[in-house]
Amino acid sequence: MAVKIPIWPGSASFALGDTPFGLYDADTSFTESANNTAEWSAKRLGYPLTDIELQDINFFACFEEAISEYGAQVNTYNIRDNILSLYGAATGSNLTGQKVSPNFGGLIELAEDYGEQAGSGGNVTYYTGSVALTTDQQIYDLSDSTIVDLESGTAGIDPIEIKRVFHEAPPAIARYFDPFIGTGLGAQGMMDQFSWGNYSPGVSFMMMPMYADVLRLQAIEFNDQIRKSAYSFELVNNRLKVFPIPQVDVTAKIFFTYIIKSERSNPLKGATGTISDFSNVPYEDVIYSNINAVGKQWIRRYSLALSKEMLGYIRGKYSALPIPNAEITLNGADLISAAQTEKEGLITELKETLDTMSRQAQLERKAAESTAMQEQFNKIPLKIYIG
Repeated sequence: MAVKIPIWPGSASFALGDTPFGLYDADTSFTESANNTAEWSAKRLGYPLTDIELQDINFFACFEEAISEYGAQVNTYNIRDNILSLYGAATGSNLTGQKVSPNFGGLIELAEDYGEQAGSGGNVTYYTGSVALTTDQQIYDLSDSTIVDLESGTAGIDPIEIKRVFHEAPPAIARYFDPFIGTGLGAQGMMDQFSWGNYSPGVSFMMMPMYADVLRLQAIEFNDQIRKSAYSFELVNNRLKVFPIPQVDVTAKIFFTYIIKSERSNPLKGATGTISDFSNVPYEDVIYSNINAVGKQWIRRYSLALSKEMLGYIRGKYSALPIPNAEITLNGADLISAAQTEKEGLITELKETLDTMSRQAQLERKAAESTAMQEQFNKIPLKIYIG
């Protein structure tokens, strides 16, 4: 029994529900283009000189897939180019067609992680604790909650990590003074104007640049490390070894700052429902009517390649058809091979075009333009002024 294969009737008439997913059916621009693309693809495949074993719904399916592929490639490029600026943003808004301005959010978050380790920033809380010195005892285990005094609510919860120890070191600011301040004509009056007149001359402050204050405080701390080196400590794995060994009738305490390890090691920072990786960046299907002419031309070409591939698979099912006294060999394999080559070429072409539009490529192009322009300026002779 002969198999009757439906043949392209010569025209297309799109109706809602004719595409597999209905992603663009409500877009009037899509419905008009679907009919035109179907008829154009059929003619590019040989109609009416040869029968085309496809129906309009087959062409519509290829057209929808071509738009989706174009949108996926564009969205992938946008995610790759903007992901560092999008980390932590809300996932509830659709970014398709939106301009994403670059920011330093990702870099700041990375800097905060380094700041946590250096004790100069970040989101990890630093707590204060102390340990009472014991006569003739040199080593103290600061992880032992029975001998240390930790902040309320943190003792015994999780392991702690000591970040800084204060041993025989009054704050440098308490010893920041200039013995000559307050002397000389008019100096005392100036201090009175700033309400500093009640300070003795040896500990009075004058208006100085901030960097001068910082440098002097650093000098005091460094001086302590050199001249008071006998008062020191070693801290290894939260085991504190103090020098010199505490002597008789010691009542002093050593204070320290610490963090709770679980707070620092927690990788889940920030609010939920925010962009965390490639998979939840909220780019949705592109709106077909917003695609420019260049994009629509790429879509038509890719849709034709998909139609050619589909026609090749259909003809490949019947590699030869018998006719009286002979048989006809179909070109299914040739169509599939040609279609796959065209698809790969179109994808490569689109990716290369998008790469040239990346933020990095644009900066490199601007740098090259600036260099070329400077070379032209260098060739312009300078004016000669005769005085």
